[in-house]
Amino acid sequence: MPRQERSNLIRNIEDARKSKVICYLTSLRPNVPSAMSDDAVRVMFDYLLPLGERRVPRLDIYLCTNGGSGTVPWRLVSVFREFADSLGVLVPYRAYSAGTLLALGADEIVMHRFAELGPIDPTVGNPFNPIEQGSGQRLGISVEDVRAYVSFIKSSGITHEDELIKAIEILANKVHPLALGNVERFVQQSRMIATKIMRTQNDKVDDHKIKEIVENLASKLYFHGHPINRKEAKDDLKLQIRDVPEIESDLWNLYLDFEAEFENQREFNPIADLAANPPATSDAAIGAGSTPYREYELLHTLIEDHDRSSRQLSRRRISQVPPGQPGHPGFREEPLGLTWSHSSEEPAGSHARAVSKPAGDIQKPPLAKDKQPATRSQRRRVGK
Repeated sequence: MPRQERSNLIRNIEDARKSKVICYLTSLRPNVPSAMSDDAVRVMFDYLLPLGERRVPRLDIYLCTNGGSGTVPWRLVSVFREFADSLGVLVPYRAYSAGTLLALGADEIVMHRFAELGPIDPTVGNPFNPIEQGSGQRLGISVEDVRAYVSFIKSSGITHEDELIKAIEILANKVHPLALGNVERFVQQSRMIATKIMRTQNDKVDDHKIKEIVENLASKLYFHGHPINRKEAKDDLKLQIRDVPEIESDLWNLYLDFEAEFENQREFNPIADLAANPPATSDAAIGAGSTPYREYELLHTLIEDHDRSSRQLSRRRISQVPPGQPGHPGFREEPLGLTWSHSSEEPAGSHARAVSKPAGDIQKPPLAKDKQPATRSQRRRVGK
């Protein structure tokens, strides 16, 4: 879809809602790690400042994400309230984990029929977390998994102090005690942020109802991947859900265009791509130290209104290296950078383009001048 058509969809929603709409999406594409992260907050400031000193009557955040840093929703909701009298969150498809936290701060949540929210129990990253065998990566620890283990021990009939100590020792032998302590800290932080966010709503919610909603979202759904549909969010969780059928078509058509740009329906699998279509080279060139490779540019995050667009892009190089064993080629992945690109022009299209390079051509391509380095903190994460 041309940029102008997407802009028109955003304007249509603005006209129907009598609001200012800002879109905030992170990639849902398989194997492309994307999350609500702190660097997006700074980018969002540039979309709010043109609103001026006078508060707009209504600000709508068009949101689609699998989650991210648990502090980002609080930072965003706080600044949104500085610029708008009323805050809405429009969910066309998914707003999981940290996305659900952000939605809790809205005066109303507009959910499409396909839309889903999710539990807010955090998955915690920490330098003391267990290491996954093979990959060497630190594993995330689900807060509710730890609590469920303790609950299971108690419910199994173990009451003697020595037996309880042994059960805790078994857990501590698998998970560093400091990582377990970090889990408990994040339990409290997640509930605190959810409570603070809900207290920003214009129609004040009593503390008893807030506590009930937070407890349901944090603990009583039992599974972090549980999808909360529109009916459950409204009837069971008592969230401020509103049906707006007159904009459902625009909400979904807008998402379909974003989905195509992120390539959410296509798995990112560069190794299979390189194995199936290796760049032409010679055994002599590989033996001399030159390795064939392809480079990929991936879209991770997108912030957009009706006349501007900001994209967080990464570049990766996937190289084929001499096989460790006959018939088993090896591959190496190198990150080449993570940047934000800002434009008011039409999107270029796919942001997972592969560029084949001949053996020996291993110079890092220059980044565009308008792309500035951006940091990305995910130490405090909720969801993926």
